Amino acid sequence: MQRILVIFLVITGAYIGWNYWFDGDGLNFARAEDSVKVSNGTEKITVDVSSVASKIVQEDRNDVHAELEGKGSVKVMRHGDEIQVTVKRKGFFWFNWFEMDQTSLTIYIPEDYEKDMDIELGSGKIAFKGNSADQPVKLRNLAINIGSGSMTLENFDVENLEHQSSSGEVSMDSISASSGSFDVSSGSVHVKNYSGKLDADVSSGELDIQMKQLIDDVDLNVSSGYIELDLPNEADFTLDGKISSGNLSSDFSLKNKEASKNRIRGKYGSGKFQINADVSSGNIKIK
Repeated sequence: MQRILVIFLVITGAYIGWNYWFDGDGLNFARAEDSVKVSNGTEKITVDVSSVASKIVQEDRNDVHAELEGKGSVKVMRHGDEIQVTVKRKGFFWFNWFEMDQTSLTIYIPEDYEKDMDIELGSGKIAFKGNSADQPVKLRNLAINIGSGSMTLENFDVENLEHQSSSGEVSMDSISASSGSFDVSSGSVHVKNYSGKLDADVSSGELDIQMKQLIDDVDLNVSSGYIELDLPNEADFTLDGKISSGNLSSDFSLKNKEASKNRIRGKYGSGKFQINADVSSGNIKIK
């Protein structure tokens, strides 16, 4: 048994040595780059990354350009009307932890690109920030899928935002969306300065959203976990809450309030916008 273990370790060590020393770049950082021009027919940019510290940057350019610092390779490819950015890591997958903190990816996109983007993060971290709240990233559709890891998103103005989290941690700030949906099955999502229509579904984990303005309807659904909705003092809404298990609470003094074990109804201000809250388990807090 010991002999088999020794042979295995020798083979593993030989493979690692070959991979890191004889592939041309050893343990030192190497740079991989790739680019594809954005045309009038480009409808979507897709970013699919894992185990890499990544950031997306808008620039005055006409292509999607990616630079990877560290071990691995980056590909920027066109498929029909879509441009895809993907990263491939080197070495045994269980040794990638050794490289993760050293490897970084920067993706440059045209500052005048305003169509669709899909971002998929398997692990690692990614940051995408507009210049300011007054100079946000403008997109038609933004779809985000987080498997694990962490994401930072700031200063966006989009028509449609779709967010899915199965784990990890997400931080957003200054987000304006005509329509926004958040599907959280695990992990935590923290949103500040959000405005727009909101549809939130939490089956586990935590979602807290601070609304800059209440300008459209809100739908909240919790089957497990926690949702906190922080509304401005001048918000005008009608609350319709249903509780089959768990807890639903509101810090607002509601007019015409109806409260029972399974129901909360009432109006605040003019009652212009509808807030529907459904708790089958877990908690929803409106403050």
